[in-house]
Amino acid sequence: MTAIVLWSCYVIFRNKSKPGIMKYWGFRTDNFNKVGKSILPFGGLSLIIFIGIGIYEDTINITWHLIPILILYPIWGIIQQFLLIALTVGNLQDLNNSSFQRGFMVILSASLFGLIHYPYGWLILGTFILAIFYGLIYLKERNIYVLGIFHGWLAGLFFYTVVDRDPFIETFGKLLHVTK
Repeated sequence: MTAIVLWSCYVIFRNKSKPGIMKYWGFRTDNFNKVGKSILPFGGLSLIIFIGIGIYEDTINITWHLIPILILYPIWGIIQQFLLIALTVGNLQDLNNSSFQRGFMVILSASLFGLIHYPYGWLILGTFILAIFYGLIYLKERNIYVLGIFHGWLAGLFFYTVVDRDPFIETFGKLLHVTK
């Protein structure tokens, strides 16, 4: 909760002190369709791979819990894309006299994103690959909404097909007295 309050204060302060920063960070809709169309093939291929891994590993566990996750998780995806992609890749790109190469910035942020998901091997690999692709898209298009929504959808599907986890139960189970 403290992190949410602090980051919210940061966003509000930066928005007031530097008008236009929200759009610059990628909170924009003017290129929503263009970015959506550019990542749609990646999303489709990812889903095919998820299902293939799930069948091979016998980890497919689709339940009605997927529906609220596909609705709610994109919100968390937008937050994650802002914190990792916009602030990490965006700030590295914006450093004055930056000697960072585009590839280095993307690999660095992808590595950080993967490590955040330690010790879950499939999540480390999946988020690393996702962050490489999203980092490249972000540097070109800067749209956090599309990246966050797709992040939420792909992550939800990944949990129920590859890693055999139920984020609905993990998040809301005790609160709603729901079990697997």
